[in-house]
Amino acid sequence: MKTFLMKTDPLTSENYLEVCLRGQELIHDPFLNKASAFTEEERMSLGLSGLLRSSISNINAQRQRSYEMFSRKEDDIEKYIFLQSLLNRNETLFYNLLCNNLSEMLPIVYTPTVGKACLMLSHISRDDRGIYISPQNIGNIDKIFKEVSLPNVYLIVVTDGERILGLGDLGSDGMGIPVGKINLYVAAGGLHPASCLPICLDVGTNNQKLIDDPLYLGYKEKRLEGKEYDEFVERFVLGVKRNFPNALLQWEDFAKHKAFKLLERYHERILSFNDDIQGTGSVSLAALLTAMKIKKQQFKDQRFVVVGMGQAGTGISTNIFNMLKEEGLSDEEAKSRLFAFDVPGLLIDDLEGLTDTQKRFTQSRSSISNWKLESPNKISLLDVIKNSKATVLIGVTATNGLFNQDILKQMAKNVEQPVIFALSNPTSKSECTLEEAVIATNGKALVATGSPFPQVEFNGKKVYASQCNNMFMFPGVGLGALVSRSTRVTTKMFLMASKALSELVNIDQLNKNMLLPELNDIRMVSASVAKAVAVEARDSGLGRLLTNNEYEQVIKKAQWEPEYYPYRPAPNNCFE
Repeated sequence: MKTFLMKTDPLTSENYLEVCLRGQELIHDPFLNKASAFTEEERMSLGLSGLLRSSISNINAQRQRSYEMFSRKEDDIEKYIFLQSLLNRNETLFYNLLCNNLSEMLPIVYTPTVGKACLMLSHISRDDRGIYISPQNIGNIDKIFKEVSLPNVYLIVVTDGERILGLGDLGSDGMGIPVGKINLYVAAGGLHPASCLPICLDVGTNNQKLIDDPLYLGYKEKRLEGKEYDEFVERFVLGVKRNFPNALLQWEDFAKHKAFKLLERYHERILSFNDDIQGTGSVSLAALLTAMKIKKQQFKDQRFVVVGMGQAGTGISTNIFNMLKEEGLSDEEAKSRLFAFDVPGLLIDDLEGLTDTQKRFTQSRSSISNWKLESPNKISLLDVIKNSKATVLIGVTATNGLFNQDILKQMAKNVEQPVIFALSNPTSKSECTLEEAVIATNGKALVATGSPFPQVEFNGKKVYASQCNNMFMFPGVGLGALVSRSTRVTTKMFLMASKALSELVNIDQLNKNMLLPELNDIRMVSASVAKAVAVEARDSGLGRLLTNNEYEQVIKKAQWEPEYYPYRPAPNNCFE
């Protein structure tokens, strides 16, 4: 049953919510609850008299009170629990608090703390949030979706919990990721929280520790695989299409072999994208575009080494390859400048067991026949960097310290201004720290990291690492696709989003060797990315025929501000 509708008064043009709930039900609804901010008139008309203390607060006073409580928490997990409890009690206040303290709270609601929280989610859970679809209830998917109380669902973030950050298979405890991503969609992109739905496909876990844990709350069976898994996902997607036909579906933290298959299978059937592949690839491309501006060079002047050819590495490599092609190189010329490294070592065309995706980025055995190696039977990462004369090094391996001093110093020998991207998160999985990159390259490296690192003082100068955070990309891409009413999300949309993001780095930031804008400007960033996506949707024949200025206005209007609406009681107390 829907619990409210958004309305506009035809006489006064006032926006308000027409609510069905009354009394305690209203207070315990996280989206509708205003707590002490209910007005006297609302208390009388909605059955709240006597249920609240007499003083009436505004949201600013409530935010101050909540921030005091947040500040009392002594560690990050306790802060995470507090914020999630606030989200489950009063969504509007939660987002008001988050948006006003974004730099401080972003590492709590998302990386790195969300990873720690997922590791213990069954132990710290207070309230379940979102929808859990399992083999036990997939047959009732239409009934489950019809019971969702949101008036309209436009965004779904879904995971099966098999590859959570760099932490592996966490089963349904991975639900912390879709919840966190939606927090960012709302805070950064401005999507309305009443249109966003996190979903976990609880198809089991191969993590024996979870199966043996008496407190684990998920489906305690081995994971569905093969045909059973494919049929399960197909039933889920068809259920989404039937019940939420206008929704964007974001695939999140699926295992590599499934993620590519799902993206390929569904990207034309439904409005969808995979943030781990396309989002990471696009925000990294934006940072690389900015690095080329600082270096006053082009992509074709570089030698790229990408370490870790999973979803993120493949997405990044694909974008680099496409940019090399855009600069006029042939396929073979582009491949000769891009060196992909994974568990087997350098990807070479005669290696066995490579995936189809990895085969796209192999070097020929003949092209490296004259390389000088430390060991004749193995090509190490250092060998690749030395022999390729790498100028750009990108890591997405979740291997702490992989970029050691020898590797970083070699990058500084290769080029005056090496580009070092240590993109794994959380912080404990980063390939190197900002300080390590700065010291090894004598302060000359252009650095981006996956997790936030504090600035470093070197030779009297402040050196910064740009946080290559997908938050710069996916909220704007989602918003742009939705406002344009596009039927699908395309590679070209992500390319235009990358270019728009890089253009937002101002002169002062360029002079500081920053590769991305400040996170504090994230609403503006998301609006610019959304416009680029919407305009490309229009120009490719997939989106609404609005002018650029009209899209700016539509996007501005679509970005929700976390303030309380006035409430009015619904006629007959319910909606169909």
